[in-house]
Amino acid sequence: MKKTTTLKLKDVIRDWYVIDCSGQTLGRIASKVVRIITGKNKPNYAPNLNNGDKVILINTSNIRWTGNKGETKIYRSHSGYQGGLKERTLEWLMHKNPNAVLRNAIYGMLPKNRMRDKYITNVYFYTDSNHNHEAQQPKVLDI
Repeated sequence: MKKTTTLKLKDVIRDWYVIDCSGQTLGRIASKVVRIITGKNKPNYAPNLNNGDKVILINTSNIRWTGNKGETKIYRSHSGYQGGLKERTLEWLMHKNPNAVLRNAIYGMLPKNRMRDKYITNVYFYTDSNHNHEAQQPKVLDI
């Protein structure tokens, strides 16, 4: 008789991946990253464990988008006070903080549960090609 074994957190082996975002589409990068950091690309996926891999995103300032989303896509935030609504376009936010655009896209695609904040800590954003994770010997992933 065979038994089903469950994955334990101490048995998780994490790999490191480097993804070059230059010339890539925003949504496609985000969906690939979500699949990696949640661990759905592994045969021992468990939805209750953070068994995903670590991802380093470089050249985030060079991502692109399709259509006219630069002018029409609006990011909204509210301070909680009357008249405290701030609206920013995608172009403005890319100019100000390109890492925030990619982080918001990835964060929005993650499952809406307790694991969401744990998953997003496995992603590291860099606006240029320099990063300080050479010691982890990351694998270069072409998307």
